[in-house]
Amino acid sequence: MSGRTTPPDGLVIVDKPAGFTSHDVVAKMRGIAKTRRIGHAGTLDPMATGVLVLGVERATKLLGHLALTEKEYLGTVRLGQSTITDDAEGEVTSSTDASRVTRDAIDKAVAKLTGDIMQVPSRVSAIKINGVRSYKRARKGEEFDIPARPVTVSSFQVHDIRDAVADDGTPVLDLVVSVVCSSGTYIRALARDLGADLGVGGHLTALRRTRVGPYKLDAARTLEQLEREMTVMPIAEAAAAAFPRWDVDARRARLLTNGVRLDIPDEYAGAGPVAVFGPEGRFLALVEEQRGKTKSLAVFG
Repeated sequence: MSGRTTPPDGLVIVDKPAGFTSHDVVAKMRGIAKTRRIGHAGTLDPMATGVLVLGVERATKLLGHLALTEKEYLGTVRLGQSTITDDAEGEVTSSTDASRVTRDAIDKAVAKLTGDIMQVPSRVSAIKINGVRSYKRARKGEEFDIPARPVTVSSFQVHDIRDAVADDGTPVLDLVVSVVCSSGTYIRALARDLGADLGVGGHLTALRRTRVGPYKLDAARTLEQLEREMTVMPIAEAAAAAFPRWDVDARRARLLTNGVRLDIPDEYAGAGPVAVFGPEGRFLALVEEQRGKTKSLAVFG
């Protein structure tokens, strides 16, 4: 016997460092938590920092549902240069003097990218085109199209505009922005499309995710902090924070965990995943409404 204890089921909110892929963070956390059963909800690019939600042990069953929640970002968009990756990690493909772009023009272009929009993901994204990752096709120099997808940008705000000069001497503008958006929205694609609409090109130079669903940066811990003290949000607390809560009595709790489909109150119809709790606050299952009955998405009780 090794004497190792199994880590508790729950979520770990990581403040991802720059230069790490999401997979790198998972690999590091497997060592810290001493378990292979760790996954993440929603990928962050290596350049980006901030909130990355990890599931430990049974909480991995929540991740696919958490990945669909709203996200919030702070970032910097550079107007005046386009790159092959739509962010600062890629080669600059064009430079244009952006010093004459006005605040009014920027605000109008931002307004076009707010609300329910159709967005074409970056060519170096993980989107699959005919079964092959887009970034793999791009690296091979293939010509291909990525279909536009519907996304929702609830808020796109410009907080500051700074004059700057790029490495090649081009006058550029750096915009400090915040974005609240649906899952699947590419912030670097917003930067690209903003620059394209203004006729000067654009790319993302910095990005920090400050929220995933109800989980905010103030709850996040760096990998160094987690090495010193493993902080896990219990699975019941995590579910109650992320999904509508439905408390049931002992009889219905027993039926539900035995696979019986219960009548679900009208208030949860169309609400998406619902966290079901039994007596004494025991987290039983994640369900959704289907024809007036519960359909189990993941059972924990």
